[in-house]
Amino acid sequence: MRNTAASFLPGVLPILLVACVAEPGADGAEGEATDRVSEFGRYEGYSEPRFDGWVTTSRYVEMRDGVRLAVEVTRPALGGVLESKPLPVVWTHSRYHRHPGQIIRVIAPDLDPAPDIRSQVDANEDLQRLVLHGYVVAAAGVRGSGASFGRYEGLFSESETTDAVELIEWLASQPWSDGNVGMYGGSYLGITQYMAASRNPSALKAIFPDVAALDMYDLMYPGGVYRDDLIGHWGGLTREFDVSIPAPAVDEDVEGVLLRQAMEEHEDNWDVLEQYGAGRYRDHAAPELAWERHGPSGVLEDVLEAGIPAYHWNGWYDIFVTDATLWFANYRGPQKLGIGAWSHSGMPDPGLMAERIELYAVEQHRWFDYWLKGIDNGVLDEAPIHYAVMNDPGDWRWVSADAWPPETTSQRLFLAPGTSGSVASVNDGGLSPDAPTVETAFDEYLVDLSTTTGTSSRWDNAVGAAPEMVYPDLRDTDAKSLTYTTPPLESDLTVTGHPVVTLWVTSSKRDADFFVLLEEVDAEGSSRYVTEGVLRASHRALAEAPWENLGLPFQRSYASDVEPLPEEPAELRLDLHPTSTVFNAGHRLRVTVMGADRDNAEEVSEDPPTVRVYRSATHPSSVELPVATGS
Repeated sequence: MRNTAASFLPGVLPILLVACVAEPGADGAEGEATDRVSEFGRYEGYSEPRFDGWVTTSRYVEMRDGVRLAVEVTRPALGGVLESKPLPVVWTHSRYHRHPGQIIRVIAPDLDPAPDIRSQVDANEDLQRLVLHGYVVAAAGVRGSGASFGRYEGLFSESETTDAVELIEWLASQPWSDGNVGMYGGSYLGITQYMAASRNPSALKAIFPDVAALDMYDLMYPGGVYRDDLIGHWGGLTREFDVSIPAPAVDEDVEGVLLRQAMEEHEDNWDVLEQYGAGRYRDHAAPELAWERHGPSGVLEDVLEAGIPAYHWNGWYDIFVTDATLWFANYRGPQKLGIGAWSHSGMPDPGLMAERIELYAVEQHRWFDYWLKGIDNGVLDEAPIHYAVMNDPGDWRWVSADAWPPETTSQRLFLAPGTSGSVASVNDGGLSPDAPTVETAFDEYLVDLSTTTGTSSRWDNAVGAAPEMVYPDLRDTDAKSLTYTTPPLESDLTVTGHPVVTLWVTSSKRDADFFVLLEEVDAEGSSRYVTEGVLRASHRALAEAPWENLGLPFQRSYASDVEPLPEEPAELRLDLHPTSTVFNAGHRLRVTVMGADRDNAEEVSEDPPTVRVYRSATHPSSVELPVATGS
């Protein structure tokens, strides 16, 4: 099956439906050395697929406290006969249904022809590739979800992670398993890999976390601003999965009696909206939500100490792309990092999606072959990082690097007076390499609470609210904001890394939200989204991050750190999500400062403030761009 159903699935699920054209891979059968290729995006000649099909069974596996979890196991077959030889196992620990077949039938009842999906392998050709090359593929629903019994106790709870360890032990001990276990999956299913790794189970030999977070507070409250739209969609979606959309029953539950009993237990699941809405500060510590304890960052030292080989996989437009770079910066075990030109799930460019699908499948196969089968395919002999440099939509190239960020020089551009003549914004200011010399200068505007980056943002795309990430031409957004734009560039400028913005501000309300966009403006004046960052002014206090933070500004956001703005200008420092983008000769680079993003974040106040952004010699607001060497 290709991506037939992907556009009908919520944004958290298309990542599970990635498809690729199966190529010969590594299964232990020797090929001619001259025919072998193992490099980023290519894997040929190490073996041939020995199987032509698969058989899936499902059952309940009982945990230490009696809670039964639904588990499916797909084993390779040849001519309908199951392989009897023990094989390595890759599995996923899913917050959603253990496979998406029933979800597709509910969401798209008129889909014709309806895809026959009865397992994760049926839905994902990258997993089919693994099965045909001699892997067992499994999937389990976390407690409180799908057909699994129990109560969902919160994101990445201790009981959920203990379940993962028990499941790994169970998978390793089965007669069809050779004892070598890996984990696959994206988003929640990527994060559960890091959580399992924190316990360092002996059978877990490698993980391949795709679009996965490091710190949950920085996702939900970046810069202190609540992503209420994101969590509202995700919370509603998972609630519907838990109590309204039945998961597939396990094989033994022919009449669905056990499934109904399990779903009744889900009625008392942890309330996502209530719990997250209450956790406004990083030191929030309720029994079932403590930001500094729950989630990957809460077990970070344990993950790093375990050092289980990890291939971090992400995209420049994903909500977790900063996290991927921080994972790489902190990790102590064998690792690789891949970042493409895509978002969390769907993108409108079919060429980009096809490349994403193929690369994901090939790199996952190479990684598991090396660590689970012991095939020396050289995956660790090459550069550890591969990332896409984006020239224009639909135009990108891949480069490699030995470190993140790669070698760059910092280019500082100062917010300057206008007019640039390129946009009808509130101020139409400029960006200049020259520091300001005037003693008093600022731009003032009454925040327009209708300002938005749209409803097809990276945030919507990540939680099913937008099947594809498609930012509009941002001129209408810019018109409601403060903008600072360069003259047309004389030559290409490649920005690779984490832009950092410094703003000197005041606000009539003693607080305000500052959303900062980096945009590329073409010769016709169309403005294209590149990346963004956000900071609530009262959360501006800087602190030392509890992990290697690449020298980026870090707001601790404890309740005691929050402080209203003074009457005199105060300094805000924030980083934007990393990117690797070519700003083309003849185009312009623009920094837009918004006071609201209506469709993507909670407002600081229903009564909009009047803010000032300063650009004087004593209060020089600026953006620091990591410019690729030679750009």
